[in-house]
Amino acid sequence: MSQSGSQAAAFFRYVRRDRAVWLVQNDDGSPTHLASDGTRSLPFWSTSARAQRAARIWGNGLRVESMPLVTWCENVLPDAARDGLVIGINWSGPRLVGWSFTTMEIHSRLAAAD
Repeated sequence: MSQSGSQAAAFFRYVRRDRAVWLVQNDDGSPTHLASDGTRSLPFWSTSARAQRAARIWGNGLRVESMPLVTWCENVLPDAARDGLVIGINWSGPRLVGWSFTTMEIHSRLAAAD
């Protein structure tokens, strides 16, 4: 399994177990990433430590916050889908890279993680 693949598997295991996701944001909101194909990703992490590393790498006064899984699923994911965003999960490494999924894929993988 690739590094991104193992990070993705860890994401779904941990968020199901802990019932929370982690994000980084500042007063302007959460950063997004624009891929070369024009797809914009909104990143989340499965643990505080992972999100803290991302906040340090990106800088810009980002702070780490948690969100209940139910809030994320019922509010954030539908809003992201409406806005045409995909969800980045557990991005890691010095350039914060990893996989992104559509909200439908997120729901399917969360269900399969039971």
